[in-house]
Amino acid sequence: MATDTRQARPATVAGRDCGAHPAPGAENPTWGYVRIQGELRRLGHRVAAATIRRVLRRSGLPPAPQRASQQTWRSFLRAQAHTLLACDFMHVETVFLKRLYVFFAMEIATRRVHILGVTPRPTGAWVAQLARNLLMDLEERAGCFRFLIRDRDSKFTATFDAVFAGNGTAVIPTPPQSPRPNAFAERWIRTARTECTDRLLITGERHLRTVLTRYAEHYNAGRAHRSLGLHAPDDDPGIIPLPAATVRRKQVLGGLLNEYHTMSPRPPHHSQETPSSAA
Repeated sequence: MATDTRQARPATVAGRDCGAHPAPGAENPTWGYVRIQGELRRLGHRVAAATIRRVLRRSGLPPAPQRASQQTWRSFLRAQAHTLLACDFMHVETVFLKRLYVFFAMEIATRRVHILGVTPRPTGAWVAQLARNLLMDLEERAGCFRFLIRDRDSKFTATFDAVFAGNGTAVIPTPPQSPRPNAFAERWIRTARTECTDRLLITGERHLRTVLTRYAEHYNAGRAHRSLGLHAPDDDPGIIPLPAATVRRKQVLGGLLNEYHTMSPRPPHHSQETPSSAA
């Protein structure tokens, strides 16, 4: 009795070949049909380019040239996070109804925040000098940042942009009246107000500078971030802390914030007996 040795067609699910899935095309906008076909073949799936084209069209994904030109701002930030800086102003009202302005910068990849200055009357020259101070504080790491995101405030003058241009950092102004492109800085402003400044009575410029400097230290070293896998910006992700028998609480800003640190157990103390003198 003769047996049929022909290979059966790949099984389909809802009219779609199991090997052809729109994810490679959606996750890689520059990949064409043949490139996706090659990647699938390396994974053990033999799918025709026509099938890939049909699946992508059914999912609403255009050909590679059109997909590559449709890069969103979110995907740009995600791809360039390690080379991005963001800066912005926040304002705080004192108990004497005086408004103070805080200029800060954030490293997008690590979420590390730098409090650059506090003043009641910010000027273009003041902001430009703080930009120079930031690059000096970053030292060798300053060359790693290729882009700076800022809004279109008039205090960001041509001198300010020239400071970063000399470092090889391109300045990207956000569209007018669009806070979302600078969402990381805007989010930090909300966090700082919720956790710190809205819960304190600020008396003046010096007081606000001290409070925010201490809060930035807590934010960078003692606060877990969901976007960083529940690590703090200054944590070493390669180090896994071991459970400790002793946990000590450290109060920050007069008990407004709490930090918890593990303490290594102390060895038991044995009192040494002094030998008695010979009779």
